[in-house]
Amino acid sequence: MDEKKRYRHELKYAIGYSDYVAMRNRLRLVMMRDPHASDEGIYRIRSIYFDNADDKALREKVDGIQKREKFRIRYYNDDFSFITLEKKIKSDKLCLKCSARLTEDECRDILSGNLEFMRTHKNDLVKELYAKMHYQYLKPRVLVSYVREAYIYPPGNVRVTFDSQIRTSLFTRKFLTKEVKDISATDKPQDMILEVKYDAFMPGLIQDLIQVPGLRQQAFSKYGACRRFG
Repeated sequence: MDEKKRYRHELKYAIGYSDYVAMRNRLRLVMMRDPHASDEGIYRIRSIYFDNADDKALREKVDGIQKREKFRIRYYNDDFSFITLEKKIKSDKLCLKCSARLTEDECRDILSGNLEFMRTHKNDLVKELYAKMHYQYLKPRVLVSYVREAYIYPPGNVRVTFDSQIRTSLFTRKFLTKEVKDISATDKPQDMILEVKYDAFMPGLIQDLIQVPGLRQQAFSKYGACRRFG
C-alpha cells in the first residue's frame, strides 16, 4: 500500500475545562465513544519516547521542520500484554503512524540495551529502530503519560480526543512498571489538549461541534512539553 494514502490530518488545540465540558456534551450526541475505553470513557496512555544526545526529535519540533519522525513505545492502562513500537511521521499538518507489536520481554530488552534480537526481528519497523539506535544513537529519553477520552465518527474517519493529566518522568530502566513516579508537565493540572484527526475531509457537522469562542490551532507537542525538565 502506498504510505501517502495513510496520511491523516491532525489538528491540536489547547482548551479550558469549561470548553471541554460543553464540547464533550455536544460530541456525545453524534459521535461514538472509543470502544476500548473504560466505562467512564477514558484510558491512560504511557509512551516511552526515543531521541539522541543532540535532541534531534526535540529540535526538529522546536525548529518547525516540516517533515520529521519520532519513535515511541506505547502501552495502555499499565497493561503490559499489549505493547506497540510506533513511528510517527509528521509532514506539515499531516501525520502517518506505523506500528509493530512488542512482547513485554522484547520491550524490557530494548530498555536494558539488549538489542541484538532486533537485528533479525520479523517486523521491519523493529529492525529500522535497531539501525537508528546505532547510526543515529537513539535511546529512550522520557516517559509521557496522560489520560485520554476519545470519540469516533465513521464519515471521514474522524477521531476527536481530549488529553489531560499530562505527566512525565525522565528515563530509567524501570519505565515498564505499574508504580510510575512522575510529575505534571503542564502549568495547570486542568490544562487539556483537544486533538482532531481525519482522513481526506472533516464533515461540517464535526467542525461545528468543536467550535468554541477563541479556539486557536496550535502546534502542541506532549513530548516537547515533557522534555522541558531535561
